[in-house]
Amino acid sequence: MTDFSQLGLRPEVLQAVIDTGYTTPTPIQEQAIPVAMAGRDVLGIAQTGTGKTAAFTIPMIERLMSGRSKAQMPRALVLAPTRELADQVASSFEKYAKGTKLSWALLIGGVSFDEQLRKLDRGVDVLIATPGRLLDLFERKKIMLIGVEMMVVDEADRMLDMGFIPDIERIFKLTPPKRQTLFFSATMPPEITRLTTQFLKDPTRIEASRPATTAENISQYVAMIPSAEPKAKRNALRALISGADVKNAIVFCNRKSEVDVVAKSLIRHGFDAAPIHGDLDQSQRTKTLENFRNGGLTILVASDVAARGLDIPAVGQVFNYDVPHHAEDYVHRIGRTGRAGRSGEAFMIVTPADAKGYDKVLKLTKKEPETLTLDLDWGRLEVEGREDGARRRKPAGRERDRGYRTSRREAHGEPQAGVLADVAAEAVAAPETEAAAPARPARRTRGGRTRSASDQPAAVLPEAAPPAAERAAYGEREPSRPAGGVLEADARSGPARPG
Repeated sequence: MTDFSQLGLRPEVLQAVIDTGYTTPTPIQEQAIPVAMAGRDVLGIAQTGTGKTAAFTIPMIERLMSGRSKAQMPRALVLAPTRELADQVASSFEKYAKGTKLSWALLIGGVSFDEQLRKLDRGVDVLIATPGRLLDLFERKKIMLIGVEMMVVDEADRMLDMGFIPDIERIFKLTPPKRQTLFFSATMPPEITRLTTQFLKDPTRIEASRPATTAENISQYVAMIPSAEPKAKRNALRALISGADVKNAIVFCNRKSEVDVVAKSLIRHGFDAAPIHGDLDQSQRTKTLENFRNGGLTILVASDVAARGLDIPAVGQVFNYDVPHHAEDYVHRIGRTGRAGRSGEAFMIVTPADAKGYDKVLKLTKKEPETLTLDLDWGRLEVEGREDGARRRKPAGRERDRGYRTSRREAHGEPQAGVLADVAAEAVAAPETEAAAPARPARRTRGGRTRSASDQPAAVLPEAAPPAAERAAYGEREPSRPAGGVLEADARSGPARPG
């Protein structure tokens, strides 16, 4: 078996790798590093948890060790879809480049321009950026990309989902045609294939594993519940968490509004949990993630975009509170556990309304999870949920609105937008079982979409944030749109794209 000493790395880089505790490269590292060091383009098909970040940062450091940076003219560029993933790449670069004199800058939104501009003015070898912030700085004439020798696109399929492909195309055209390109994606939909055909030169295709497969070291379980009532689902989630030996876990929800509700429900029932999604301030997201990485937080409740690409090696369990709208997201979700050869567990709650989505997951993964039976009184939960829903619909007009505002002030002193009133009110009440305060059934909204009306006063139901809002939270600007049409990501995602 190959070890890092056989890959032809310089002593400084090899020592930095050894200092991190790694001696044996992963399959994608073993295949990609020598090709990239030789100056060839790479097309890497790799799911999360395969070590692809090191597969491009290590050869980048090797190639950049000769030469010097110039002011506002980086020599290498790494594009990532989210702030968290960009920050992870920066941390990886810092670890492996510690024995060199290479400099780098992290360009993401939610932080001050000043420090970023000071670094750019001094000159940096590597830029690690989200597409939006990079183009913002380019348009302000604070950066030039004509000196880029090496360009990396990470998580390209997520770029597609978030609508960044037009921005990526523009950035490609701003860099020199002779640059070297390393391109990584977990899946290869047609739009990504078109992009690689257009901008990569005779790339070496490397597949760490076949696309959309789940790791064998992850035990998968499913809990089939007869009710789609939100309170029933939260009861099921707590039962699953209580039955597992949880030291740290991630709970995935399809919508940002559900992330807040589920996190507060878990906290109310004594679980150590916190939410993370695109509507939260960058400083709050960073603090929550750091707390989770350091073991100070047990359960992270997240949206798909917020958790994509996070490098948290020791996650023990993943809980799918919702069946994902896109089957590929199931693979990425459960890929948060079972990393670096560790074992992991993945749980999914499936209601009758999830039949089609669950069937797509099974067809994609070709693996049927083990079924778990939960000892809960589903009939009582559903009936009480409907009765409670009827009670909550009675207040009307100014009386209802006044009660909503009062409950918010009493509970949290005007919490952030998106935190639901009755959830805030329940947070200050004595803990009780969810069955004792059932939820309202789903109701129809404009356009025929079904929305869960649980835990929301009828007059103040928040609309789900559109994909553009999520992209703005992560990419700092609205992605470019092709003339006369809509983004493919918008067309693919439908009305209830995960948030």
